[in-house]
Amino acid sequence: MDLLKILEIKINETIRYFKNQLSAIRGGRPTSKLVEDISVDYFGQKLPLKQLGSISIVPPREIQISVWDKNAAAVVLKAVEAANLNVGVNLEGSLLRINLPPLSSERRQELIKLAKKEAEKIKIEIRGVRDEINKEISRQFEEKKISEDDKFKLKDKIQKEIDRANEEVEKILENKIKEIEE
Repeated sequence: MDLLKILEIKINETIRYFKNQLSAIRGGRPTSKLVEDISVDYFGQKLPLKQLGSISIVPPREIQISVWDKNAAAVVLKAVEAANLNVGVNLEGSLLRINLPPLSSERRQELIKLAKKEAEKIKIEIRGVRDEINKEISRQFEEKKISEDDKFKLKDKIQKEIDRANEEVEKILENKIKEIEE
């Protein structure tokens, strides 16, 4: 397979993972990602909350979970409380209301720090992918499968891809910081 194609696939997977990690960090607005993967012990099985009810957002700061099995509502409530989200949870029949308090400026700074830390991890991972591909290019050059010109052209194209990926990571991080500061 073409090395540039491999690089592109790995970078896209890494960026998708990064977006997923950031979506779990609470911003100023509620998001279903905050609760959907909370593990609930339901009849001896560990299930993600999203499989036990529908999750909806009620602006400005409320998440509602409509549990499909009324008997499971109390178990879902316990799981949400155990998740340490620092939120208020009320149960009304089979409907859970999660009220997200406004973020303090200290908490916002902690979340921004956490988001930046995740971004740095992703950049390190992207550099690792670059190094891996560059080693393969060098190996192919040593085995005389590619010329020296091709080697330098490939390395240049790879570096441009890495730079583009790092810019995308920065843009995603910037948007998350704006969301946290809302």
